[in-house]
Amino acid sequence: MKKLLIGVIISLSFFACKEEKKEPVKPTVQMQEPISAPEKKIPFVWEGANIYFLLTDRFNNGNTANDVNFDRTDTTGILRGFMGGDLEGITQKIDEGYFSELGINAIWFTPVVEQIHGSTDESTGNTYGYHGYWAKDWTALDPNFGTKKDLEILVKTAHKKGIRILMDVVLNHTGPVTGKDPVWPEDWVRTDPTCEFTNYENTTSCTLVDNLPDILTESNEPVELPDQLLAKWKEEGRLSNELDELQLFFERTGYPRAPRFYIIKWLTDYVNDFGIDGFRVDTVKHADENAWSELYKEASHAFDTWKKKHPEEILDDNPFYMVGEVYGYGISGGREYDFGDKKVDYFDHGFKSLINFELKDDALNDYETIFNKYSSLLGTKLKDKSILNYLTSHDDMQPYDIERKDSIRAGNVLLLTPGASQIYYGDESARPLIIEGTEGDATLRSFMNWEEIANNAETQQILEHWQKLGKFRRDHPAIGAGKHKRLGKKPYVFSRTYVDGDFRDKVVVGLDLPKGKKSLWVKGFFGDGTKLFDTYSRTEVEVKNGKVTLENDFDIALIELAQ
Repeated sequence: MKKLLIGVIISLSFFACKEEKKEPVKPTVQMQEPISAPEKKIPFVWEGANIYFLLTDRFNNGNTANDVNFDRTDTTGILRGFMGGDLEGITQKIDEGYFSELGINAIWFTPVVEQIHGSTDESTGNTYGYHGYWAKDWTALDPNFGTKKDLEILVKTAHKKGIRILMDVVLNHTGPVTGKDPVWPEDWVRTDPTCEFTNYENTTSCTLVDNLPDILTESNEPVELPDQLLAKWKEEGRLSNELDELQLFFERTGYPRAPRFYIIKWLTDYVNDFGIDGFRVDTVKHADENAWSELYKEASHAFDTWKKKHPEEILDDNPFYMVGEVYGYGISGGREYDFGDKKVDYFDHGFKSLINFELKDDALNDYETIFNKYSSLLGTKLKDKSILNYLTSHDDMQPYDIERKDSIRAGNVLLLTPGASQIYYGDESARPLIIEGTEGDATLRSFMNWEEIANNAETQQILEHWQKLGKFRRDHPAIGAGKHKRLGKKPYVFSRTYVDGDFRDKVVVGLDLPKGKKSLWVKGFFGDGTKLFDTYSRTEVEVKNGKVTLENDFDIALIELAQ
């Protein structure tokens, strides 16, 4: 394994709470026992969130009894069938504290609504809807993923740990047509032409790929419910209830019974029923942008309704959150996405944040180039908005460090760059992204490497690094949501400052520091005599002559105010 990059993080948070520390490693300098910080609430801000993204089917199998449904037994391409991961498995890991130890304060999992029953024979191999993006019935959960009761338990368990839940939602397309899954009526979907992605029209009014029927999200024409859906509901004994709920929804809102409004109702039901905190919205640029404003309006109404019904379960006063996948959007574009012949500001259509496709390339630059760029853009073009950074993902075939040769630096870049962070499951444990025999994006979607986490010392060392960074990021909003300023060039030292009312969070970070004895310039930020605590080596230090000095065998330190 590559040797750990050298770094140090110094912080001051007047209201920060500390977690119980692990047994300290003996330092090379004398130290005193640290003073515990008072238990104060740290404000949660989506702008600096530490979000964990996982494929529901590939994370953890909590219930083997639901592994096979709807006769999904055909042979598939490698990593293109269901593998058993489910909602119960996610809940188990929340209970075990896996996410808390990683500093996660929001979990986003792939869609769990009922998927097409059949499989598709693609060039990449026979494939089932294991990934969740091929909806058949938005009103039901797929039994491979679990039940609505499982989802309710997951959300409650997460909320008790201070973790928010993001549902991944698809509004712009159904699942493919198979022998078991007929096409939706033509007044609901278009089946051609296939998108060309050269202008607005041939990116939004088309099918994303062949055999992926596209919802007519721009239409306001009333439509009837598909016969196959009505028959399904009748067989399941819920036809009357579903029709009654739709009647109430359309009476309350006054919307026409156009395709998108049915789906908006069905998606926001999960917010109303379970207190889902936000949506990650799929394929945003492939639907009429006004649909997203309407989705956000109804999701916010549902979230407020849930809060009124469950006042004792409210985490804070944050509004409903939506982050969008506008494929190819980068932070440099500011608020607008350019289709070539038209620009759209999706932040004006319900989105607090957009996924940033730029960091995986920016990560090749030096730290200051990255951090200064992101802080500058978030403080100007994107002021009061945010972006969600990632380095690897489920469908990006050109991630940063695909061979997992430098997971330590990847952690430093992802978790210290301004903006919200998206840890893709296994980033923290170097889960392989290259699987022999796979075709296409399946190679990015292997099952979580729990065995390596349990038994491999190198994997454990990587995970521990990510855990320390993640918890520090979670406990200090200044890391993701604060203002950045370089304090020293060599050694490289910078500050982050975040203020929200009476809450103030000040952070100093040093990276690329030498092993052994090292000094960081903090003059003007921390006064002489200030007692600080390195949470990485568990060493207490004091500011002298505008500097703090550390001496230990670690190449990184995370330092905060000693209380």
